[in-house]
Amino acid sequence: MAGLWGRRLVALIIDAVIITLFLWVILALIYPLLAFTNLFALAGFWLPLTAVVIIAYFTYFEGKYSITPGKKVMKLKVKGLNGDLNYRKAFVRNLSKILWIPLIPDVIIGFALGKPRERWLDRLAKTEVIKVVGAEEVEKELGQSTS
Repeated sequence: MAGLWGRRLVALIIDAVIITLFLWVILALIYPLLAFTNLFALAGFWLPLTAVVIIAYFTYFEGKYSITPGKKVMKLKVKGLNGDLNYRKAFVRNLSKILWIPLIPDVIIGFALGKPRERWLDRLAKTEVIKVVGAEEVEKELGQSTS
């Protein structure tokens, strides 16, 4: 189990870096406009924009591809318990990532409810994160078991 959670954490960190770089690009494009118009009072847009970008990022990638770039690197995949994963389920399961802090209680509640592999919102969305086994890994495992 610790291996899966470790992979999930590294995938989240990779995704957080990608999101942060994207937000820096947006800020670099918007900052000159704010400076030129002297509208620095609008700088409060940053927090809501960050929340929207985080939710949009995870919802889009998981709803369309069942993975995020971080999950792809860590060979993880999100799947629906009944087989289908859609944008609604992806949105629900990622609500706790809105500004990262709610993710902590989401994980703790998931552990407290008994299944150590899922967060509370995974249970609510009827999804789970699984390790993807590639063809090379299957061949490697088969080769070791026959030796």
